[in-house]
Amino acid sequence: MLNFIIKRLLYIVLAMYLIITATFFLMQLAPGSPFTSERELPPAIEEQLNAKYGLDNPWYIQYKDYLVDTMTFDFGESMKYKGRSTNDIIAESFPVSLALGLQAMVLAIGLGVLLGVVSALYHNRFGDYAATIFAILGISVPSFILAGLLQYYLAFEAGWFPVSGWKGFAYTILPSLAIAVTHAGFIAKLTRSSMLEQNNSEYVKLARAKGLGKWTIVFKHSLRNALLPVVTYLGPLFAGVITGSFVIEQIFAVPGLGRHFVTSITNRDYTVIMGTTVFYSLILLLAVLIVDILYSVIDPRIKLKGAKK
Repeated sequence: MLNFIIKRLLYIVLAMYLIITATFFLMQLAPGSPFTSERELPPAIEEQLNAKYGLDNPWYIQYKDYLVDTMTFDFGESMKYKGRSTNDIIAESFPVSLALGLQAMVLAIGLGVLLGVVSALYHNRFGDYAATIFAILGISVPSFILAGLLQYYLAFEAGWFPVSGWKGFAYTILPSLAIAVTHAGFIAKLTRSSMLEQNNSEYVKLARAKGLGKWTIVFKHSLRNALLPVVTYLGPLFAGVITGSFVIEQIFAVPGLGRHFVTSITNRDYTVIMGTTVFYSLILLLAVLIVDILYSVIDPRIKLKGAKK
């Protein structure tokens, strides 16, 4: 296990280097300037700003400085928010995005597993059809469209939830649902297929022969093995609920990191774009590593490649 973790950490370092390099050169190729605005700056002021942020240096000097600063987790000062560093923006807004993403993740897993189990237990009956329809709709409808529908019907029309903002638990429900429903549909399909396979296995047939109840068999025997595909999906799920919240945070006016990322692209705020990209990449790579480790914990029969036997 230790060898596996060390090997994967080395892969993460290599992946981060490639991501940092790609992000830097994409920013170099991007048209325009972070100091471009509707009111054109005098050339002297623009030269001073370029000198302040090192944009007047040759690209290889900028690349070297960027690598050094990134390795020390110093993402620099924002080019649009005066007096604020990218690190401060991340420290203030990422906890909001993380809270929203984790809540959406819990909803997606809980709802998806429940629908998948019901669908498998009532195979080719009403429960199966209803759960399948929900899963297909969840997968097919984009999250930003679902967000608008939730705002209109549950906030404007029904008045059950606030339309937007981030002032309490009630404000988190609609954006969490908008993010979670799509992933819940995928999880429901995965759980259904895996549960149907487990229901035809020998150990489940033996449990039925012993007279165990339907739900007892699910919770004591078949569900654990059926969750293996869901665990595999946790890596992409985490990526989806965190990066998928970019647009949702804009729609619901959530003061998370995704909202700052979208705004930074519009403003050509290079330091914030590169800092948030690197930060999110590191979080997601570590999440995939944790999922791989959990995969072997849930099913001890699985041997991690590179782990000690």
